[in-house]
Amino acid sequence: MSIFLVLFFMGLVQGLTEFLPVSSSGHLVLLANIFNVEESLFISILLHVATLLSICVVFYKDIFALLRHPFSKNTLMLVVATIPTCLIALVLMPFIKSSFGGGFLPVAFLITATILVITELFAKNTKEFSYKTAIIMGIAQGFAVFPGISRSGATISAGLLSKGDKKECAKFSFLMSIPIILLSLIMEIYEGISGGINISYPISAIIISFIVAFLSGIFAIKFMMKLTEKGKLWWFSCYLLLLSLVTFFIV
Repeated sequence: MSIFLVLFFMGLVQGLTEFLPVSSSGHLVLLANIFNVEESLFISILLHVATLLSICVVFYKDIFALLRHPFSKNTLMLVVATIPTCLIALVLMPFIKSSFGGGFLPVAFLITATILVITELFAKNTKEFSYKTAIIMGIAQGFAVFPGISRSGATISAGLLSKGDKKECAKFSFLMSIPIILLSLIMEIYEGISGGINISYPISAIIISFIVAFLSGIFAIKFMMKLTEKGKLWWFSCYLLLLSLVTFFIV
């Protein structure tokens, strides 16, 4: 397969799976195994920027409100959600790096599928959203750093199971990804500066990958917002169960 198609699929997969409850990192590790391509730090940085821009476009009003009111309740909830995420990620860092080999993917996909089913069965529809909900979602985000465990799936499920409002949980899940994506970018850029970033792909293919990730990210966010309100997350558990079985024979 040509590098143009590989980067097109990587952009599409990153844009969709970053926000759908199926794990973007898990899918990218799986794609790397299927296409037998080496992971590129530069492409990883670029695709993270694309999906970050997707969030900024969809939630620009909310982001401006947070920036204008840095000490508002919404801003403080983002802060208290980010703290446990960072602490958990730091503690688990040695295990996280080794998990990107792909061996953990079948189990991780199965874990995400189970979380979605449990949410569908036990989550109650309420109109609440508290600091407690934000902290629980932050903890879930910390454990979702492993490839195959969906960040959006884990955080939205955690919010719903802690009696959070459906719409607010979905929106907060996407907003709370901003500081985490920014921190990931800083780490990747630092690694790139330390080890040297090798741009070995055609510029035109890289641009296509970026645009595809950006546009598909916008679509995935809007689609996920509507789906969460309707309570249809269990659909993805069926897909993840099948993917877990397939991945077992691939990686």
